[in-house]
Amino acid sequence: MAEPAPPHRQPQENPRHGRLTARPTPPTALAAAGRASLTDPQGAPLAMVYAPAPVDGPPYRLVLLLHGAGGSARQGLDLLLPVADTHRLLLVAPQAASSSWDLIVEGFGVDVRRIDALLATTFAGYPVAEVAFGGFSDGASYALSLGLTNGDLVDAVVAFSPGFAAPLVTHGRPRVYVSHGADDPVLPVDVCSRRLVPRLRSLGYDVTYDEFQGPHELPPDIRTNAATWLTA
Repeated sequence: MAEPAPPHRQPQENPRHGRLTARPTPPTALAAAGRASLTDPQGAPLAMVYAPAPVDGPPYRLVLLLHGAGGSARQGLDLLLPVADTHRLLLVAPQAASSSWDLIVEGFGVDVRRIDALLATTFAGYPVAEVAFGGFSDGASYALSLGLTNGDLVDAVVAFSPGFAAPLVTHGRPRVYVSHGADDPVLPVDVCSRRLVPRLRSLGYDVTYDEFQGPHELPPDIRTNAATWLTA
């Protein structure tokens, strides 16, 4: 006897579990090179995008960049903006719906949906061959959590001074780059990356760890190291 309705979707395949549906496809119409600010229908900040010229050149590596708590899309964009042209990185920096990302505030949901829509729009306007997630502080924790959840989309995660990784489900095995300041007073390295990195490695992830002498920051040499690692 046939089932009366289609089978239920896998519970991990929805925004409440951090799953994204957008995937790179041939662009329908090429967008412009350079920097652009995106807003929602009410005019509130939604994201910033930076595309090195030329848009009709080789496909980009897209990097979704997530700001820290209380931060802005511009701060997310600035994480890798100085190295974007050299490495042909298409940077997409969303604005969190709240003071920080949904997982940290109340659980996966609103920001997952916003990021999914933003990625779909970006894929429609730019040729993309590879996708990475990155972020700083709370944004780094979110990049790890969302990236490990969506390792069938993301092949690399760059986490600058993360606090944790908390995927509800995992797919794939993206490689991971983590940096952290030994003198970080905000997210102390002893209880954050020095615990997180061994845990990720024990789970089979290929993790590069870059610890530096300094506070809660992203030094220029760490940015350069991350970009070189990302495009190696």
